[in-house]
Amino acid sequence: MQNFDYQRRTYVLFGRGRENEVGSLVKFEGGRRVLLHYSDDAQHKSDLIDRIKRALDRAGLEFFELGGVAASPEADLVYQGIELCRSTQIDFVLAIGQSAVIDSAKAICAGALYNGDFWDFFSGLREPVRALPLGAIVTTIDAGSECSSVCTLVNTVGGQRRKANKSSPIFLPRFAILNPELSLNIDSATTVIGAMDMISHVIECYFTNTPNVQVTDELCEGILRTIVSILPQILEDPSDYDARANLMLAGSLAQNGMCGLGREADWSTHLLELELSARYNTVHGEGLAVLLPAWMTYCLHGNVMRMAQFATRVFGVAMNFEDPVTTARRGIEAFRAWLYRCGLPQNFAEMGLPMVDIPELVARLGLKPGQTIGNYVKLDSAACESIYTIAYTYRHKRTLVSAGRAPAAPQVSKL
Repeated sequence: MQNFDYQRRTYVLFGRGRENEVGSLVKFEGGRRVLLHYSDDAQHKSDLIDRIKRALDRAGLEFFELGGVAASPEADLVYQGIELCRSTQIDFVLAIGQSAVIDSAKAICAGALYNGDFWDFFSGLREPVRALPLGAIVTTIDAGSECSSVCTLVNTVGGQRRKANKSSPIFLPRFAILNPELSLNIDSATTVIGAMDMISHVIECYFTNTPNVQVTDELCEGILRTIVSILPQILEDPSDYDARANLMLAGSLAQNGMCGLGREADWSTHLLELELSARYNTVHGEGLAVLLPAWMTYCLHGNVMRMAQFATRVFGVAMNFEDPVTTARRGIEAFRAWLYRCGLPQNFAEMGLPMVDIPELVARLGLKPGQTIGNYVKLDSAACESIYTIAYTYRHKRTLVSAGRAPAAPQVSKL
């Protein structure tokens, strides 16, 4: 296990009706003039915004509003939020909605106290050193941004739509309110996409070359097993509060940094997907559902026993000690079958992309000769092209999947 530092300052309030306590929380954090930043889904929830306003009003706080956050947080709205914060002397930002809203609010908080262009943080020119305090009210089962130091934004740079990540402790919210009831009216497709994002966050930490990490192995595997077992329950009964509560908590645990303690994480699949969704404006979770099994297939021989461990401990595949490669392949097959049963795409065509320019996607990664991404298996440009190609060309046998049996693994070259 590696050395590590870990601290999370986010105060989490979980359960029914906890959003009604937001006024006292903001006041405790020193807020007096509050920016309410939200998306359409939060605005359309039954009297949620009104209840939040009443809670702030009871606490004697002024508030201003900025809605309009899309599925992917856009830089243009961040610029508007920064200007609003400055012109109205905002001293606290409250994000209400999904992870995209929280990410947008993170950038607003950091940019409002920075004299330059906030995009400097995402282009690598500057590090954020201070930010307005931020609180979050989560309205859906999602990617766990409320307990994460990561912020993802979309911007048009040099005529190209770019998607960028930035990690900083400055981005951590002061508090996060998670009420699973707020997610009860979320449609199944959105719930599945959120669960896929959770799975990807855990898998990016799980596949590591760091030895002797049994505690975090167990944590990762437990979260993955929970998502795999509970998501079908929610799809069968969307009103199951307890199932949604467990899934919402899994999302926070997947992204609060605990899964990566003392171990080297990978994150190459996220980098591959960022270029896909930035170029084609596709859904992040769908891209991950297609790219993760493709990445696992390509990297199978990087560490066969870890891939086999994933198969046995997460999907219950019987271990074949004489031929662990077979076990590993069956684990990938089981993962693909589960994704398909949950309604997630299996290739680019099923994402609505019958034509994908793979060389362009690879070029957008900006890898120079000798440069790589990822840590579990170092991926150069040729490896990235192979993974995109697997994701593009994979075809599954629907009859086997619908019968509850996994499709055959695609035949690809060994690493």
